[in-house]
Formats: sequence, C-alpha cells, structure tokens
Amino acid sequence: MHISSLTAISPIEGRYYNYTVPLRSIFSEFALLKFRLKIEIKWFESLAECDEILELQPLNNIEKRFIKNIISNFSFKDAERIKEIEFKTKHDIKSLEYFLKEKFSLLISLKEKSEFIHFACTSEDINNLAYGLILSRARKKFILPIWKKIVRTIYLFSMKYDSISILSRTHGQPATPSTFGKEMLNFYYRMTQQYQKLKKIKILGKFNGTVGNYNAHNIAYPNFDWVNFSKKFISNFDIVPNVFTTQIEPHDYIVEILNCISHFNSILIGFNQDIWTYVSRNYFKKKFHVNEIGSSVMPHKVNPIDFENSEGNLELSNAILNFLSKKLPISRLQRDLTDSTILRNIGVAISYSFIAYQKMLYGFSKLEINTSKIKNDLNNHWEVLSEPIQILMRRNKIKNSYELVKNFFKKHEINEINIKLFIKTLNISETDKKILQNITPDKYIGLSTQLIRQFKKYIK
Repeated sequence: MHISSLTAISPIEGRYYNYTVPLRSIFSEFALLKFRLKIEIKWFESLAECDEILELQPLNNIEKRFIKNIISNFSFKDAERIKEIEFKTKHDIKSLEYFLKEKFSLLISLKEKSEFIHFACTSEDINNLAYGLILSRARKKFILPIWKKIVRTIYLFSMKYDSISILSRTHGQPATPSTFGKEMLNFYYRMTQQYQKLKKIKILGKFNGTVGNYNAHNIAYPNFDWVNFSKKFISNFDIVPNVFTTQIEPHDYIVEILNCISHFNSILIGFNQDIWTYVSRNYFKKKFHVNEIGSSVMPHKVNPIDFENSEGNLELSNAILNFLSKKLPISRLQRDLTDSTILRNIGVAISYSFIAYQKMLYGFSKLEINTSKIKNDLNNHWEVLSEPIQILMRRNKIKNSYELVKNFFKKHEINEINIKLFIKTLNISETDKKILQNITPDKYIGLSTQLIRQFKKYIK
C-alpha cells in the first residue's frame, strides 16, 4: 500500500498531518536516533579530552572534523542502517554503537579508539539525556511559543472588551453580571501561571552507569572523579545532573512537565467550553467563509467546530499525558523496560495538544462579538439586581432583608418598572435609594473593568 496521509492509521499522521509536521524534527524516530548519536559522540569526545584516561589519546583535528561530520551529515540512509543493525541485535542502543564503530572504521586512527564508544555506559545513560534534549527543545521551540500566542490572544481580547457587560451564569442560571474582558482575563491569568511554571521546571539527567553507582567507571579508573566528570558532561547540555538514581533517571521531572501541560490543557478545555456556550447563546457571531459548510442538510449552520475539535484533541492528549504521569515514576527495582515504549508516546500526547492549540486559535480568529444580543440578554434579566438591593437594605439595618427581597421577587413579575416601584417603598437613605434607582443590569459589574485595566498592579 502506498504510504501517505491517507493511509496513515493515526490521525496525527493522517487527517492532521499538516498541523504536526514541525514536531517531526523532535519527536520522530529519526530525531531520537540523532539525539542519541549526539550523546554517544559527545561522551567519546569528553573521554578523549580526559588526561587521566591514558589509553585514549586526544583527538587530532582530522578526527574531530570526521566525528563532527557524522552528526552534521546524519541522513535517512544512516538512520536506516542503524535500524538494519537493530533488526539483527534486537537492541536499539547497541545498534547505534555498532553503527558508530562502522563509521570510525573508515578512519584508521579512530578505528583504533572505537572501544571507547559507549564506554562504561548503560543504554539509559544515552536515552535519558536524549529525551532531556527532546523535551527541552519541544518546550522552547513549540510548546511555550504557542502557549504565549494563546495567552496573548486572550489578553488582547480581554483588553479590547474590558467594558462590555455580560450576564453571568452560575449553575446555568442568570447571576450577577460581569464583563467579557474580566471573564477572559480569568483564563489568561490561569494559563499564564502554567506558562511560568513550565518555563521553570528543571530538566534532569543521569550518566552514572548500570545501576547508578559508576561501577564500570570505577573498576576501569578507580582514582578518577567520575561523579564530577559526569555532572560536568550532563551540564554541557543545559541539563541538571541527577546523581542519585538507579539504572534510569526516575522521570519525576518529566511527570512535572506532563502534568503542567495537562493542567494548561484542562484550563483550555474550560475556555473552549465557555466560548462554545457563548456562541450557542449568540454572544458571538462566527465569520462565515464562502466555501465553508456547517451542516450537510441545514444550509444556515455555521458551527463552532474548531472549539469542539480543540476540546476533543485536548481530552485525547490529557488521557495520554495523565497515563504517562502515573506510569513513568514507577520502575521495578533498579529498572524494567516498560518506560522505554511509553516514553516514545510523549510526542503523540503533545501532538494532540499541538493540533488543539492551532484549532482554538483559528476558531477564535473567526469570532465577532454580538453586542446587541449581549445587551438584550442583560435587559431581560433584571432579577440579577436582587443582590445589590438586599445588600443596601442590610446596610440600612432592615431586618430580614434577604427574605423580603426573595418574597417580592417570587410574587411579582420581575422587570425594570416593578423593581423601581419596590425600591421606592424601601426605608433606606435617599442616597442609597438613588443608587438603586439608577442601577441597571449592565452597570452592575462591580470592579470588573478596574480589575482588567489595573491587572498588572493587582498581581504583583
């Protein structure tokens, strides 16, 4: 069968192929092989620079250029060769070592040094740093930039509509008014917290051998400071050394990253659902593209499919992220292999998120606020003024204020005329009576606008 997006099993490589192409440079098998190769070569180079290892002479310029070209010229043909070797060995890292030995055999001086490839290493020394680089680059190149775009889009919307009053709904019922800007700013603030948290999570790495005790290192060169040597090696990748591990780096930092992404996604799911609800109440009008079809049978339909699609992909992503977070910190004794196959699915989880983020941004770009519908909705719900009426009654020491207002609202049709007639009967100060007579649902927004305009002041 011809391989294409049409024959792909996963929608990530099929229907949503164009959304996820950029992620291949980090999460593909080819990318993983290249990251591993880099770690192996850098370890070999570090050993060669070590004066205490007399059996491995320093690299000359010809050898350095040759090795550098192995990384910079790494091709699909090279990757395929590694997979050919793995097919025989049934071991991914050993096949990489054999591949490097093949390469080194092309230069006589390097061939003589090839036994120091993968010297004193366990496979997980290579793997954990490779995944550290993958997550570091994914965070810097893809996740944080698109999160920044999302929160910036929401922030600008919040500022633009800071004074557009809307009817709130708690438990689905009409409630104290707010503003569109403030409701959007709530999401902006929550998402920003996760953005800052993700930036600060330290990526950890180990390079301490088979069970974390430098056994092979120490037997070969017992007088050498392997702990600090390996720490320096790890730090060269902008990864924080984790000295106390078993055979594997325990993945706790990965769990932190995945949980942070899952948390951000959960906030965005809530955002998508709220926007969907506002669209269903006609608070937004969707920009109609001439060739776009909302329903196969109802020509008038323009559905909020981008937000629905985003929500669905976020749910899928979180299902995988949450599973990974529960599984990855657990390993039998000094190590079992369950994490190996699971780690390969981090890219799958992030791909679903990446699709969702793009869908949300596209959907949001097609929205237009419907101010007339929003205002009409407020004007049809004067009952939301029961709160300010009973509060000012309480301030004037009227007993059972809450109950009096409740009874009036139950016995009368609630509209502007009846409410103002009720206010006239109240035994409260003329100042408070004037306040209540002048208030309308769209004006009863508290400090909503102030909270938006002075946002940066309040979060310091």
